[in-house]
Amino acid sequence: MKNLPLHSKIALALVVFLPLYFVIAALGTKFGIWDYRIGLGLLVFSAGMWVLGIVALAGLASLVLSLINKPRNKLAIGIASVGLGLPIVFALWGLSVGTTAAANPIHDVATDTANPPAFSEVTLKDREKAGANPLNDYQTPLGQLEPWKSSESTPEQVKIKSHAQFITSKYANLAPLPMAGASRADAVAAIAAAMEDMGFSKIRKDEEAGRVEGVAETFWYGFKDDVVARIGEQQIDFRSVSRVGTSDLGANAKRIAELRKRTAERIGQR
Repeated sequence: MKNLPLHSKIALALVVFLPLYFVIAALGTKFGIWDYRIGLGLLVFSAGMWVLGIVALAGLASLVLSLINKPRNKLAIGIASVGLGLPIVFALWGLSVGTTAAANPIHDVATDTANPPAFSEVTLKDREKAGANPLNDYQTPLGQLEPWKSSESTPEQVKIKSHAQFITSKYANLAPLPMAGASRADAVAAIAAAMEDMGFSKIRKDEEAGRVEGVAETFWYGFKDDVVARIGEQQIDFRSVSRVGTSDLGANAKRIAELRKRTAERIGQR
C-alpha cells in the first residue's frame, strides 16, 4: 500500500467511502436521525448521484494514470477499476429502483378491492401519530388523490386508474384465501404465527372481530407497513399499507402473497 501513488490512495479511499455513505443514509433513516425524504430522497437519489459521479471520475482518472505510468502497478489498476465500476453498479441499481417504482405506483394493496379489510382504531391511531399516509378510497382515480394529484412525474395513464383497477391488473394473482372448513380461531392463530415467522411486530389478535394485525419493517431504512387480515365466513382477506412514500416497489403485494402462503400451509390450504 505504501508504494501506491497518491491517485490510487484517493481512489481506494473513495471506494471504501461509497458503500459507507449509502449505509449511513439508510441506517440514519431507520434510527430516526433524519426523515426518509432526507435519507432516501436527498442523500441517495439527489446528492448520491453527485457522489457516484465524483467517485467514478476519480476511478477513471486513476485508471488512466495507472495505465500510462510505467511500470504498471496491477494493484493500482485494480483499485482504479473498482473505483470506476462500483459507481456504475450503484447507478444501475438506482435505475432499477426507479423502474420498479414506476411499475408499482401505489402503496396500499388488498385482496378485496371492493371492500378492503379495515384496520383497528389502535392501528389507525398509530398511523396518525406517525404521520402516515392516509388510507385512500380504492375506487377513486389516483389523479384525484394526494400525492399522485400533485406529482408531475406520475403519467396520466396511471392517474386515471383507481387502486382497485391497478391492483386487479398489476397483481392479478393476489386472491383471498378460502377457509375451507378452518375455524375462526384456527385462522387467527395461523395468521398470527405466520406474521411472527415473517418478523412482524405489534401483532394483535381479535378473534371476535375476525382480525389480525401486525407491523412489517424493512431492514435498511426501517420503513413500516401496516398489515391486516380479515377472517370471514368463507375466506380470509389481506391488506398491506405503507406508512410513508408513494410507491412501495411492489413490497406490499409480495408480502401479502407470502403471508397468504404461510397461512394456507397452517390451515391445510393452497
